[in-house]
This record gives sequence, structure tokens and C-alpha cells, in this order.
Amino acid sequence: MRYSAFSILSQALKGNTGWKPVWREPEPKAEYDVVIVGGGGHGLSTAYYLAKNHGLTNVAVVERGYIGSGNIGRNTTIIRSNYGEHGNIPFYEWSLKLWEGLEQDINYNAMVSQRGVLNLYHSDAQRDAAARRGNTMRMHGVDAELLDVEEVRKLVPNLNFDNARFPIYGGLFQPRGGTVRHDAVAWGYARAADTRGVDILQHCEVTGIRVENGHALGVETAKGFIKAKKIGLACAGRSSQVAAMAGLRLPIESHVLQAFVSEGVKPLIDTVITFGAGHFYISQSDKGGLVFGGNIDGYNSYAQRGNLPVIEEVMEEAVAMFPSIGRLRVLRHWGGLMDMSMDGSPIIDKTPIDNLYLNCGWCIGGFKATPASGWCFAHLIAQDASHEAAAAMRLDRFATGRLINESGTGAQPNLH
Repeated sequence: MRYSAFSILSQALKGNTGWKPVWREPEPKAEYDVVIVGGGGHGLSTAYYLAKNHGLTNVAVVERGYIGSGNIGRNTTIIRSNYGEHGNIPFYEWSLKLWEGLEQDINYNAMVSQRGVLNLYHSDAQRDAAARRGNTMRMHGVDAELLDVEEVRKLVPNLNFDNARFPIYGGLFQPRGGTVRHDAVAWGYARAADTRGVDILQHCEVTGIRVENGHALGVETAKGFIKAKKIGLACAGRSSQVAAMAGLRLPIESHVLQAFVSEGVKPLIDTVITFGAGHFYISQSDKGGLVFGGNIDGYNSYAQRGNLPVIEEVMEEAVAMFPSIGRLRVLRHWGGLMDMSMDGSPIIDKTPIDNLYLNCGWCIGGFKATPASGWCFAHLIAQDASHEAAAAMRLDRFATGRLINESGTGAQPNLH
């Protein structure tokens, strides 16, 4: 069923009795051309683009929980392409362009809101770094504006401009950045993939990957063995565990990243803002709640919850930037599992095992990459060649030294 104003009106006249399930609940087939392990945003978008771009419809997405239960439903909804490394800029800009046409493409309201992303800076050195990044972005055709303090004041007047410890000097602004409703992305891609014939297998945990003579043959699941000509791993924070089933050790670590939502208030922040004197970011949802987060918890974990010191740090930075929100109540908070790579940039590549492909290492930037990740991973699986936008995201770059050191905030290489 295609969604439209006419279909909504028609169903209203029928008492909303004619809506069909958003996607099917099929039983697993014995064999698929491609099995994608992981039913999050990256896995679902990969399946969709395999069907749409490459005509591969005998595809299954295998998810241990329910659609939307992983990181795709546990993030702060920010999209942007304000990167500074040549290996990342083309990829994230392609992702932002896909976001701009996503709702029309998949016929689903994902609530794409290009309200802009503002990165504050608080010193001359930070200003120079922001200018370099902005110039690099513009050289690649990406929109960027360097704002002085008065331009920032006009854009966000309720920031703490009088803080002597963290004076605001200005900000780097990307007008095309913004937010997207995260769970709607999961539902929209799931529905679009299902419409093209992809099987979405929920509550079907992968317990093993069958490998013989260097070839991946299929996956062992809670619903039995599923044979596959090709297997794609898109498991986010569980990537190391799933790859280990095939005998692979990945150059990533799993960390918890916490996020928070406040009680709803009247319109206060109409853009996305990051704090230059710490790791803090904030926006306001359409329901009025402030959505914000900070840094990863400083220990390895597979738990979807965090610790109190990071909560305290996030709240301190929130109040330092916006004193006016100090008395707001936090309604809920959660944690997502971040697959932190050694250089802070992702991996989309073949593995040493034939027919086994890898999509991981997204650190704290996985959500904004969802469309391009699926597009490029589908290209890799279907064509056995990297897409040009993801050409630098090789697995062997950690052996060759060709790192994409975007921010230096990856995991700890000395532990490996």
C-alpha cells in the first residue's frame, strides 16, 4: 500500500480498517542469495538498496531482537556532513544527499528536518581549526559557514555568552544538517525493503557462521541453518562478537554511548548545537523534549546502559552552555553500543573469508551514515568492488597505515 494524502483520507472514511501490516513476518527460506546479519538502519538500508539498485530480492535481514531495538532507535537523531578528512567527506556528503530525498524514495515520513548544525568554538585556535575544516568542506562542494559571535547570538540568543570560562567566539554552521526521526528510519527502510521482496526475520539470533575452506556458507540461527551465497555483517556494537563466529578478530572495541531526553518545553532551540569546550550536543524534538548526549563511557561494555560519571559530565556541559535549562527534568536516558574503530572512521570492506562482507566501526557517527552505508555496502556485496564514496574505508588500512584519523577519538590501539 502506497501512503498518500488520498490513502489517509480513504482510510479515515473506512474507519481505518483497511491498513495492511507494514511488513510481512515470513519464515526463513533454506537459502538466500544474500543474508544481512543485523536489522538496524545499516542492515535494512543495505537490503533495500540491494533490491532497488542491483535487482537482488532473494535477500534476508536477520535480527536477534525486533526492528528498532538496537542503535537505530538509540541515538540523538543528528545528520550532518561536516567532516574534515578526505576519506570521509565524500561519503558523508553522499549520505546527506540521500537523506534529502529519502522520504520520497521510500514513501515514508521520516521527519527529515534540515534545521542546521552549529559547532561552537571558544578560542582562537578552535576558530582556526573550524576555518580549516569549513574550507575543506567547501573545496569538496559541502556547505559551510563560519559565524562570528554576533552571528551566533542572532541564531541562538539564549546561549551562555557571558561565561568567562567558556567564552563563545563563534561557530561553524552547516545549514543542510539537522535531525531525522530515528525509529521512523528503521520502519521506513523495513517497509521499503519488504515491498521489494526482502525477508525480514525478527527474533532470529545468529549463533554461528559456517565457514569451510575459507568460504562462508551460511549462518546458524535460532530458527535453524540458513544457507547464503553471500553474508553481510552490519551488527554495530556486536560486530566483534559476530565476526568471532567466523574466526575473525576486528580492530574495534565496543563502548556505551548514553543519550537523554528532557521533559517537553516550548520552542527553545531550533538548530543542532555542539559545545566546543567539551563533548556535548543538543537539539529539540518536535514533541518539545531536548535531546542531548556527550562522550562514550570509558570502558568496554555490551550493556545498553551507562554510568553516573558520564551523566554528571553531560549535565555539567549542558548547563555551562544553556544555564536556562538547569531546572528541566530528564524524562529518560538510554545507552547504545558503539563499535569504536582505531582511527574513529568506519569499515566497509570484504573480509579475508570469501563471501563474507563487513560493515562496522561507525563509532558515534553511525546514524547519520545510514543511507550511504546501505548504498555502499550493497554496492560492495553486489559488485565485489568498493563504491567510490567508501573507497578509503578499507579493513587493511590499520596494517598499511592509511588511516582516516578524523578526530582521534577512536578506541585505544594500545589494547590491541
